[in-house]
Amino acid sequence: MGAPDPQHRVTVVVATRNRREELVAHLGRHEGPVVVVDNASTDGSADAVRAAHPHVLVVELPRNVGAVARTVGVRLARTPYVAFADDDSWWAPGALARAAAVFDAHPRLGLIAGSIAVGPEERPDPLNAVLAASALGIPTGSPGPALLGFVGCGAIVRRSAFLAAGGFDDVVRFPGEEERLALDLFDAGWRLSYVPEIRAHHHPSPHRGSDERRQTGLVRSRLLTALMRRPLRAVARELGATLRGGRPGRRGLLGALPRVPAALRERHRVSPTTEAALALLHGPDPTDPAAPEESL
Repeated sequence: MGAPDPQHRVTVVVATRNRREELVAHLGRHEGPVVVVDNASTDGSADAVRAAHPHVLVVELPRNVGAVARTVGVRLARTPYVAFADDDSWWAPGALARAAAVFDAHPRLGLIAGSIAVGPEERPDPLNAVLAASALGIPTGSPGPALLGFVGCGAIVRRSAFLAAGGFDDVVRFPGEEERLALDLFDAGWRLSYVPEIRAHHHPSPHRGSDERRQTGLVRSRLLTALMRRPLRAVARELGATLRGGRPGRRGLLGALPRVPAALRERHRVSPTTEAALALLHGPDPTDPAAPEESL
């Protein structure tokens, strides 16, 4: 990728797999430089993008690495800020320029979560209201409510902060990859803010996995993220919730088990400050927070 147009300060990174039609249809909606990272598609996605959008940088991966594909794209970006999009989503006109201005005005801002409009009807994603009502409030000097979570296709990051936090990792992968990154950004002192005037459009692809499969993946990711970053009592609570979660819980646990050694290698607990923020968002720890805990 050559030097970016100085007018464009945000690169859009699109991770994709086997959604050629949606990918090609929506790529023209993006403003600024675009990097498409193809997760070993078998439907000719990469060639179709090169033919229809020759200005787009296409990276073909030899295997499906899930959300790590976004990290590959961020490393290739040459702009200070990077927006994520799925093959069935795009950013509203002017949204990326507004995001760059917000980042410029807030040097400790590491991530912007934008609002998401769903489908041709432009329905507000239910998550918008959740983010707007964050129990962390709006800290002094922040552009919006503080967060400890986000949705990938509705997020724009400061490239340096994202890479310093390790990007999306190969332990969690997808779905639910956002939680560990949010924890690490917050723990490093970066702010994550909901800025609703920066809007993304999402027209969910009909070529999606089942709801149960997604739920299974989220259970797996929550377990692995807890093991990587949370106290053991939090891991135990997550495990208990998993065992009570019926078939998705059982399948999620089975899916997590092969990745436990990798999660333990990457384990380091977030700070008490971050744990306190989690308690504000999710309620107090039902166990004694002062209780001694084995080290790991």
